[in-house]
Amino acid sequence: MTDEFPITIYHNPDCGTSRNALAMIEAAGYAPTVVEYLKTGWTRPKLTALLTAMNARPRDVLREKGTPAAELGLLDPSVSDDQLLDAMLAHPILVNRPIVVTPKGVKLARPSEAVLDLLERRPTAFTKEDGEVVIPLS
Repeated sequence: MTDEFPITIYHNPDCGTSRNALAMIEAAGYAPTVVEYLKTGWTRPKLTALLTAMNARPRDVLREKGTPAAELGLLDPSVSDDQLLDAMLAHPILVNRPIVVTPKGVKLARPSEAVLDLLERRPTAFTKEDGEVVIPLS
């Protein structure tokens, strides 16, 4: 494994998509920095910087499934970006995952094979947890 191409993955180990993205990164020979954001939480500057790098707004990374988004009223389109950020800081599970940072960019890697666009080299083949075979294009 090598770290001349630094990679950070904001990861939830309970999420299959996040686990698959991490496994693809490792299968390509990288040793990423893994941030379990449900344990560490978010800071406003970090989350804002990631959103800016992705050219995204908080609503673009708002996770609805398995989160309190609906009960907090966050699905209403009138909820502001600042309100969404405040909720994401209070409830890190509201941020969809995985977010991957490499020298090639920052992306919400959904589906997990979207991470391949951020890598300098790719695994020659990869099988997801569910048995789906991913054969990366060169």
